[in-house]
Amino acid sequence: MSTRRETLLFVLLAMLWGTSFVAIKAGLEDLPPVLFAAIRYDLAGVLMLAYAAVATDDWLPRSQADWVAVAISATLVIALYNAFLFVGEQDVTSAVAAILIATNPILATAFSRALLPNERLSTVGTAGLVLGFVGVVLVTRPDVTGGLSAELVASGFVLLAALSIALGSVLLQRVDSGLGTEGLVAWSNGVGAVLLHAISRALPNESLGGMTLTAESVVAIVYLAVFASVIGYFVYFRLLDRLGAIQINLVSYATPVFAAVTGWLLLEETIDATTVTGFLVVLVGFLLLKRDAIREELAALR
Repeated sequence: MSTRRETLLFVLLAMLWGTSFVAIKAGLEDLPPVLFAAIRYDLAGVLMLAYAAVATDDWLPRSQADWVAVAISATLVIALYNAFLFVGEQDVTSAVAAILIATNPILATAFSRALLPNERLSTVGTAGLVLGFVGVVLVTRPDVTGGLSAELVASGFVLLAALSIALGSVLLQRVDSGLGTEGLVAWSNGVGAVLLHAISRALPNESLGGMTLTAESVVAIVYLAVFASVIGYFVYFRLLDRLGAIQINLVSYATPVFAAVTGWLLLEETIDATTVTGFLVVLVGFLLLKRDAIREELAALR
């Protein structure tokens, strides 16, 4: 981290995104999962669009490439990511969900190597990729003799969420869009909310009649929309501009810590040694994959 201010912002972002997993878990007690996600992005989309309109001049999609970028982000980064995550978090703890989502940078590397012909993995990079998946196995601990448990199926949904956002981030790199970052995120939030409502309507037991608006569920929605989404993305873009993609990617490995501690304090969730080991293996895999870029970042800070 370059300055104390940036370090504090990094910790704030990790806290906002880590505690968001706990807010999701709490809201799922009263709300259907996909409808819950849709309502979150209804509010976040309105707030982000208002912010983008005031803060930047290039917030309106104008070209075909702009709309392609919005479509990719709204579908993969917002709609499918959140649909899978919210469904999966019904049967896994906040910490496990955060750890599985932390595989996103590793999965994105795998997708970039597959979709971008010029990208190739070295032997060490391949080892990092393998370690990432070993970490996932340790976190999920599939029982090959006992069939599909609810927790294993839920972990599969969360992994699908990580795959969705990883694929979306790689595909966005291939689109030559002139849309500003704030505008892209704002429109993705809004269009993603519409897609989430469409998914919700297609699912059984997902309706406004099935909602129970309690004080806890309202707090969860507002926290996720305002703090985790609007404020979180504002901090993210500020840090991305100052720190670069490699350092900001490390936030994925700080969020599980906040998710675990907050889940333990507020929801009495527990985390065992094998899960912690799996998380550390995933982290080592990331460090091996990004070792050259991390080395360059560290050299630049000297």
